Amino acid sequence: MSMFCYQCQETARNQGCLVKGVCGKDERASNLMDLLIYVLQGMSVSACELPQPLDRKYGIFVAKSLFATITNANFDEDRIVALIKEGLNLRGELKRQSSCGCCGGACVDALAWSGSTKEEMLKKAATVSPLSYSQNEDIRSLKSLLLYGLKGVAAYTEHAAVLGAYNDEIFTFMYKALAAMTRSLSAEEATGLVLETGEVAVKAMALLDGANTSAYGNPEITKVNIGVRKNPGILISGHDLKDMDELLRQTEGAGVDVYTHSEMLPANYYPAFKKYKNFVGNYGSSWWQQNKDFETFNGPILMTTNCIIPLKDSYKNRIFTTGMAGYPGVEHVADRLPNGKKDFSKIIALAKTCPPPQEIETGEIVGGFAHHQVMQVADKVVTAVKAGKIKRFVVMAGCDGRHTSRNYFTDVAKALPKDTIILTAGCAKYRYNKLPLGDIDGIPRVLDAGQCNDSYSLAVIALKLKEVFGVKDVNELPISFDIAWYEQKAVCVLLALLHLGFKGMRLGPTLPGFLTPGVVKVLVENFHIKPVGAVEDDVKAMMAGQ
Repeated sequence: MSMFCYQCQETARNQGCLVKGVCGKDERASNLMDLLIYVLQGMSVSACELPQPLDRKYGIFVAKSLFATITNANFDEDRIVALIKEGLNLRGELKRQSSCGCCGGACVDALAWSGSTKEEMLKKAATVSPLSYSQNEDIRSLKSLLLYGLKGVAAYTEHAAVLGAYNDEIFTFMYKALAAMTRSLSAEEATGLVLETGEVAVKAMALLDGANTSAYGNPEITKVNIGVRKNPGILISGHDLKDMDELLRQTEGAGVDVYTHSEMLPANYYPAFKKYKNFVGNYGSSWWQQNKDFETFNGPILMTTNCIIPLKDSYKNRIFTTGMAGYPGVEHVADRLPNGKKDFSKIIALAKTCPPPQEIETGEIVGGFAHHQVMQVADKVVTAVKAGKIKRFVVMAGCDGRHTSRNYFTDVAKALPKDTIILTAGCAKYRYNKLPLGDIDGIPRVLDAGQCNDSYSLAVIALKLKEVFGVKDVNELPISFDIAWYEQKAVCVLLALLHLGFKGMRLGPTLPGFLTPGVVKVLVENFHIKPVGAVEDDVKAMMAGQ
């Protein structure tokens, strides 16, 4: 075994990747990520010894670093090493501030290897994989569930921080949870921390929702063009709306069009971006099809966050990363300075030398059904429910992925009766958002709230319906959950939904490999979580409220 990683849905044999990640991550990058998490745990132990809140730079660093270890975010081992060294320096600062008194703060770090070479770090990394979390497999499973939920919280917290929105309670919990992972925990203690992660996840998603809408307005119902024009273009993927904002500002009047890809599709719904005449629409499909989409796009691609996969030579010289995304040999756009902006001039100059995108489809898709917009048409929705025209809402949010087993979600969308509404967010929607599913009295049968973090909108909508219909429990509503997961942000969303009281959720296409039978038993007994099954059986059960 040269590595161990089981954080995503596609982990080998649903047990763990031992030589190379199915995602393409090699053992060196994987082991360095484990070491970075170990450093974050050390930082957090020191942080917990100090009065809270701390200077935000420590919390922001922890959030950014956790984000860098999410699946398909950063494959660049040199950048991971740089984060490790920065983390050691920050831990040294925290140690010097602590009042432990053992040596006047001179014991800067028990891990005194900030000057080590990469190869020396890799030797150390061999001892800190997830397998080292506990000899008890259930405790190890719970600690892994805690960590992966934290990674999702970190992603949303970092996005909000980019827009100047903070909640110091989130940083304090991150320190608490990461520090707890270094100790022997009982099953009750570990479970309590996992459930608390769900509570903090709700805060993180609400924080980001407020940051996005304050900056760019509330998403609106929008018909998004999926065709192309004759100008050269730039394709922007990932999740970072501030990068989108700055790219549109810098390309305005330059004769270069901008298209979204995959999880950046919901940028089309924000009022602030609609004023740009060179903002064309969306190109291509889900993240895992990017090798095909990026090749035919012809112009440069900007990856703003996770969802980058191993590259093809055909476009390697015209792809750029920024933020916490990274890939060996790919040019990285530097972070913005305080009160400054990122410089996308090199991308724009390259675009001008490229042919226009190849047309791969035409038409429109409809989205923009975040909670504010849905509340604007709430009366219409409620009337349709009371009239029996809408019998059930099915939440099919989450992630997409490569496995053919994910055709399940397409088949469910096709099989659901025509008096059902699909609520979605995240890239899972690409399994059915282009199907001709029709509408109910003008209400589209697929209501897309946006990115994966916009699953918060779906929870808000459900809680509002609870209020409107006057039921005591959200589980009395005509809502079923059929969730697709792939990576750690989906884990965060799942924990948030559990905290909000939702039960009976289906999860697929497989249950997470990091969940032991014992932990699954707890989730089933307390929250009635179940794996997806046969399409016909699941549709029948959901329509019966089961």
